[in-house]
Amino acid sequence: MGAVMQRSMPASSRLHSEAIQFRIILAATYPFFLAAAIVQRVLPGQATRRGLLPVRRSVFGEAKAMAVSAIPFAFMG
Repeated sequence: MGAVMQRSMPASSRLHSEAIQFRIILAATYPFFLAAAIVQRVLPGQATRRGLLPVRRSVFGEAKAMAVSAIPFAFMG
């Protein structure tokens, strides 16, 4: 029996593990995205130069939206 048997995690356990990893990465990166959201708020953006009305979320909501949209790239592969 030269074959090595691998045990795989049940799907629910793997999903739970990925959810925990997502939350950890979100907590670790949120301060950086918060700083970026504050800088974007302070500096005039392209939308205001073109006369478009920007979507006004709170700085915290904007930081979370940026983090949640960027973090899935960490799980690709």
